[in-house]
Amino acid sequence: MKKTVKVVAAIIENDKNEILCALRSLDMSLPNMWEFPGGKINKNEDIYTALEREIREELECKIEAQNIFHINTHEYEPFIINLFCIRCAITEGYPIAREHSKLIWLKRENLNSLIWAPADLPAVKQLMNEK
Repeated sequence: MKKTVKVVAAIIENDKNEILCALRSLDMSLPNMWEFPGGKINKNEDIYTALEREIREELECKIEAQNIFHINTHEYEPFIINLFCIRCAITEGYPIAREHSKLIWLKRENLNSLIWAPADLPAVKQLMNEK
């Protein structure tokens, strides 16, 4: 049986209605694919605490995790990912790519111009359908 991994991802929007997109680096699984930044949930952590910790570690800024935007389960070859996408607001600092190759801000209608990690695609589609 495949292992299921619980993961959180941040949907961060700036004041220009652009969404933060992160490019996975070459030393990550799914290299050169785009994702919403985040990471694994540690034992005894709730999804909001996990996301705030992950963003602090990965992007060197503070966020407030607000509400669940999308939940998706996706089966990759080695494991199954249970992805919780959560709307967030930056409360301190500015995102810096520490683990990712690149960070960009994109308007909703341009999100499909990137090659997304498969688990993130349903949330991308939902964002693009928002007005």
